[in-house]
Amino acid sequence: MDFSFIWESLILVPAGLLLLRLSGRKSISQMTVAQTVVMISIGAIIIQPIIEDSIWRTVGAAMIFILILILFEWIQVKSNTLEKLITGKSQVVILNGQIQYDKLKKLRFTVDQLELRLRQNGISSFADVKIGTLEANGQLGYEFMPKAKPVTVGDLENILGKALITHEEKPPSVFEEVLKEKHENPNPDDVK
Repeated sequence: MDFSFIWESLILVPAGLLLLRLSGRKSISQMTVAQTVVMISIGAIIIQPIIEDSIWRTVGAAMIFILILILFEWIQVKSNTLEKLITGKSQVVILNGQIQYDKLKKLRFTVDQLELRLRQNGISSFADVKIGTLEANGQLGYEFMPKAKPVTVGDLENILGKALITHEEKPPSVFEEVLKEKHENPNPDDVK
């Protein structure tokens, strides 16, 4: 009986872990479509040498997949246009408490799926959401309506009439990029 599969497994599992570690730490729910395809492909590739005979070609192929993934991520940092093409952008699915059915249809996303995302975030009503976005990784981004927002230190300061902490200028909302389809805070030049 041929027991070579044992030493092949002992090589492939650490090699697979190392390669996947190089690719990043995102969970499957945070991965983009490209990252998911690469990870599934690596899993399929890693099992092949146990069935066949080419362990080093398998490790090499997995390394090529990781390098392509890293190249895609580098391209996305350099170009907002290519990032939109490769990964996609956030889409507004709730605006001022109203479901944007046309966007849901375009995204092939059902109201039930949207309700699921709301429940997972502890939101019980569409009317409580000022803006809700479906992110490129499938997660829901949201901002509450003023009446549904939790009380903040700033709210308490206004109610009590005294400053509890020092005020800083309010930064732009992260939803502005989605609404305006333009980065307010692009990547710095030293990143490009």
